[in-house]
Amino acid sequence: QEDIVPMFESASSEALSSFGDGSVFVEKYVSNPRHIEVQILGDGSGNVVHLYERDCSVQRRHQKVVEMAPAFSLPTDLRKRLHEY
Repeated sequence: QEDIVPMFESASSEALSSFGDGSVFVEKYVSNPRHIEVQILGDGSGNVVHLYERDCSVQRRHQKVVEMAPAFSLPTDLRKRLHEY
């Protein structure tokens, strides 16, 4: 915990010099995160469909390397809720 203060100050300093604003925030740690996407298509007349979900968790330098559909790790109840919209 004692390491967080200098890291926070360093991040704030870098933000200030790069963006003119030293604001930083701390996010909650999420263990075993997954990047799940649902593609939605609409025609502008109110007709909307989804093309199911895909897992895009395999990334390199913030670029998707592999997309797996359907998302194999997605719990069935969550999958149903995503498709209800």
